[in-house]
Amino acid sequence: MSAAQGKEDKAVGIVLVSHSKEVAESVARLAQGLAGGGTTAPVAAAGGTEDGGLGTSSELIAAAAARVDCGAGVAVLVDLGSAVLTVKALLAEGDELPAATRLVDAPFVEGAVAAVVSASAGADLDAVVAAASEAYAYRKV
Repeated sequence: MSAAQGKEDKAVGIVLVSHSKEVAESVARLAQGLAGGGTTAPVAAAGGTEDGGLGTSSELIAAAAARVDCGAGVAVLVDLGSAVLTVKALLAEGDELPAATRLVDAPFVEGAVAAVVSASAGADLDAVVAAASEAYAYRKV
């Protein structure tokens, strides 16, 4: 297999960070379900704290990113303020997350669906980030 073929087989990983374990896991299931049949991009939920409480955990986020890292990059979507700060701190440290990890500015649910659908279709990290970010424009009325 050539290097180009190996790269084509790699999917962008998605990490969903919520203050609630249940919310992160539910959004992950929803996004994977809406991505359609077949193989979906790797998705990991990083919700709550290690003891099951509400909050965010840098350890859970780093472990989730490591699980979904296939070499094509990792897109991280977050729900609320301190989740953003936790991911930014991990990115600033530089060695806790895979090298090609991006914090995505997107609505949590709609962005997660767009990210998983585009990553599952083989989009690269820039396209996955763009698809998730464009979810801000989704109109409901």
